[in-house]
Amino acid sequence: MREALLIIVPLAAALLAAVWPSERTRAWLMPATGVIHVVLAFWLLFEPPVVALHGWLGFDPLARAVLPMVSVLFLACAAYGVSYLRLRVERPNRVFVASFLLLLGLLSAAHQARHLGVLWIATEGLTLAAVPLLHFNGSGRSIEATWKYLLVGGTGIALSLLGSFCLGYASLHGGGGGDLTFAALTAQGAGLSRPWVLTAWVLLLVGYGTKMGLAPMHTWKPDAYGEAPSIVGALLAGGVTTVAFTAILRVRAVVSAAGEGAIADRTLLVVGLFSMVVAALFLLATRDFKRMLAYSSVEHMGILSIGAAFGAVGVWAALFHVWNNSLTKGALFLSAGNIRRAAGARTTDQVRGMSLLTPRSAAIFVTGMFAVTAMPPFGPFFSELKLVRAGLERGQVVSIVLFLVCLLLAFFGLTRLVFAIVDGRPRAASKANSARFSETPGVIGPPLVLLVFSLWLGLGTPAVLLEAWSAAVAQLYPAP
Repeated sequence: MREALLIIVPLAAALLAAVWPSERTRAWLMPATGVIHVVLAFWLLFEPPVVALHGWLGFDPLARAVLPMVSVLFLACAAYGVSYLRLRVERPNRVFVASFLLLLGLLSAAHQARHLGVLWIATEGLTLAAVPLLHFNGSGRSIEATWKYLLVGGTGIALSLLGSFCLGYASLHGGGGGDLTFAALTAQGAGLSRPWVLTAWVLLLVGYGTKMGLAPMHTWKPDAYGEAPSIVGALLAGGVTTVAFTAILRVRAVVSAAGEGAIADRTLLVVGLFSMVVAALFLLATRDFKRMLAYSSVEHMGILSIGAAFGAVGVWAALFHVWNNSLTKGALFLSAGNIRRAAGARTTDQVRGMSLLTPRSAAIFVTGMFAVTAMPPFGPFFSELKLVRAGLERGQVVSIVLFLVCLLLAFFGLTRLVFAIVDGRPRAASKANSARFSETPGVIGPPLVLLVFSLWLGLGTPAVLLEAWSAAVAQLYPAP
């Protein structure tokens, strides 16, 4: 019952927000729901429930390994959102708050989905729930970004549905009963029709890879992240992409049980490396610091894909990196939102000297940049180091060299852009605009807390998280 509350509470809060009469107090439903969700998620992390083997929903080890992180990220974004919506009094917030809470409920459902059909429905729901959030600003560019998100994301979702049908047919063709729970598909294992399994794998990888933002299916990300409010971008980058990644892990376990794990690993490795190369090249060229975060997300989705290709140790490193990337990316998005509002612009042609106009936000932005580029002692350094060791243990020397080169190029691209924004003399337009923006605790506290969490994961990862990631790996790689 506790795990069901992770879904029920946000959905009930979304309904409440839809009928809440006051524009001024409605936003407080977000952090209030976030606190309840965090308490429930960490209660389940420390005291995991017994999960029914063939249940369609359940707080299984993989959900336990990532959902508490999503909960923490949502709470930080929700707390920030109260101050953000107070600054946006010209825009009604009823739909925004209801959609934001709906997103949390669907994230909880998708992470707990143990049935291929339930996973698809929850992911499709996430796509639709994000639409009102993406075009909240109501500008022409935000509407264009929303349509691109719908068209590209909708294509990915359609392909994942087709892949789900193919995997179901692989079960029927192999003499199974067509049970689409991951437990049943994995148990059928070698009995699955291999041609249909491989067809399903390609479709599901492309479909859910589109939601992750893996290259070349990433084309929606720069526009969506660039035009969406920062709290929306943070939740998309740290929450929705994580759903797609865990979906790929679940499907990869089925493909491995069917005897095609080596092919799955090779495709994950190629797609992951390609994503890192594409992201590094765009990071070296872009002048828009919000689009920079989108390309950084593409890079880190590539890192997760590479980790998933390196076996059990690599998946453990990838789950570790899910936490690190989501927390640091959340801090970057929120601090970038502060800088964007203070400067009134978002490109290096128009923004500079923000260390003088918004010193706290600029400090968090620079520190977050070093954290996300794997600077010790922040968490990403240790998860990426673990991934490098996993690759070397599997003899993937060439892949690791390319991986490290891409990390170096991404570092150059990020530092080039970040220091161009925070250094120098502020422009007159930025000075005039920043006078209307104040760095209150409500907009500084949430990104700072996320950054502290990332530092904590690097300096001393809690034993309960280490055990949770190990349990998730044991679920995905069961002992023979």
